[in-house]
Amino acid sequence: MDLPIKSVPESAGNSGHNARYFIETNSVSYELPAGNSSHKTILKNVTCQARPGELLAIVGPSGAGKSTLLSVLAGAIQPGNVSGRVLVNGREMEASSFSRISGYVTQDDALFPMLTVEETLAYSARFRLGSTLREAILRARALLLQLGLVHVASSRIGGPGTTGISGGERRRVSIGVELVHNPAVLLLDEPTTGLDSASAHLIVAMLKSMAATNGKTVIFTIHQPGFRILELLDRVVLIADGVLRYQGPLSVLQKWLEEGGHVIPPHVNVLEYAMDAMEILTIETHMLGSCRVPYSVLRENREKNKYYYANSPINEVLILAERFAKNMVRTKQVFVARMIQSAVAGLGLGTIFMNADNQQAKVGFFAFSLTFHLSSAVEGLPIFLQERRILMRETSRGAYRVTSYVIANSLVFLPFLFAASILYATPVYWLIGLRREIDNFLFFSLVIWLVMLMANAFVACFGALVPNFIMGNSVIAGLMGSFFLFSGYFISKQNIPRYWIFMHYLSLFKYPFEAFLLNEFGGEKGRKECIQSGKGGCHLTGEMLLRQQGMEESHKWSNLGVMFGFICVYRILSLVILWIRCLKIRR
Repeated sequence: MDLPIKSVPESAGNSGHNARYFIETNSVSYELPAGNSSHKTILKNVTCQARPGELLAIVGPSGAGKSTLLSVLAGAIQPGNVSGRVLVNGREMEASSFSRISGYVTQDDALFPMLTVEETLAYSARFRLGSTLREAILRARALLLQLGLVHVASSRIGGPGTTGISGGERRRVSIGVELVHNPAVLLLDEPTTGLDSASAHLIVAMLKSMAATNGKTVIFTIHQPGFRILELLDRVVLIADGVLRYQGPLSVLQKWLEEGGHVIPPHVNVLEYAMDAMEILTIETHMLGSCRVPYSVLRENREKNKYYYANSPINEVLILAERFAKNMVRTKQVFVARMIQSAVAGLGLGTIFMNADNQQAKVGFFAFSLTFHLSSAVEGLPIFLQERRILMRETSRGAYRVTSYVIANSLVFLPFLFAASILYATPVYWLIGLRREIDNFLFFSLVIWLVMLMANAFVACFGALVPNFIMGNSVIAGLMGSFFLFSGYFISKQNIPRYWIFMHYLSLFKYPFEAFLLNEFGGEKGRKECIQSGKGGCHLTGEMLLRQQGMEESHKWSNLGVMFGFICVYRILSLVILWIRCLKIRR
């Protein structure tokens, strides 16, 4: 399906003024996709229209199908599940092209809590418009004026556990994120939900001004509007049980009800009364007027299902990395706490194992150190899940590529985890009394860094896969426990049953554990170290331990190669999973 498009704004301020879009549905029906527990029809032969320069409200009781109809109009539902036609200026809608000239604001405010209002809008401008930093800031400040947010420009968005702007202001920021490229069509799902009457009226008045002044096609869903909001509406679409009951101006609806002998009480608005008397309403097709409006039909975009991005992949990575870094530094529980945790853990473990008389204690330290670093990585899961919601919203609108997101996320963690590894390795290595050679210390630090990166990639992979934190925490904890069991610390490779040997080679503990042992007990000096002594002399030397574990000197560096491979594999898996998730939304 091709959507006729003449131009996409390269800078803010063109599309909304020069292009007008008349949107209509023609006998649209939607059923829950096969595989759901209950087969249910959500929309039934809905035919409705949205006109440029008008404010259209989709109204109805809970479960009526309002949000589903809006999703169909926004091209956010897979066409294969929708019957009927969605037309834009008389042409079949093509979702990926339509997203370039439209803005779609969902019910949930998927925003980064640590960014300020101005930064949030500026980053959106850089993604959607390909603007320079200066141009993006200018566009953001223009939006701040338009949205009435100048007074909170430097305030952080905030969220659970963090102070920030009010709910009404947060909704206006979400609208601003979609307004940044000056879309000709704006669709909003329940923009007034959870707001007080004053904030709700302010948002609807702002939408009315946009439609009337700039000729935008503005469509939004609302559950039960008050009198003041009703006065702002140009037309309404009344829907119940997935069936269109009425569409047109409220004045006509009131006249129609009165002509039918209905008396509307003074304290009840016409829409409220109509919703209560829904069973008497029928579709008034004679009120709709002509289905064809002489708005300019624009040039077709003949390349289907293809997104055109405002930035090159390199620029996307740079902008995303900057945003990741800013969020990370400001999220104290991630940045500061992780640094303090690494330093305290290094000092604490160093004093516990300080100058251990028994070399066997060093082996125990290596095992515990790996357990600590690999298991503590799960603390980053909530952040990955939060970012996933924002990623899916932004990529569904063509802001940037999924590959750019994964690459930027990986790069930002490199220096962050390197600093954490040094803070841990420096005190613990010298306090415990491991081999006092600078080469061995540097190798130990490198292993710790790779362990942190490996754990981070592992959590990122499951952060892309699992539906929620509880499921993710359970899966990650279970796998980490299994990896530790098959690492070779509790039971050597030779004694692991054949049918479980694959777990030994998949274990994230195996390769860094072996690298630690080879670093400490390898080489001419390490092989002579007595690990376990008793009557009659040394019972276990470094050379004997390595032989028992089947390790060779050459494995020292190959283990690092395998760890690097694990990092790449888990990052690639997270990329594939996220790409599939985003592709489903786009379709």
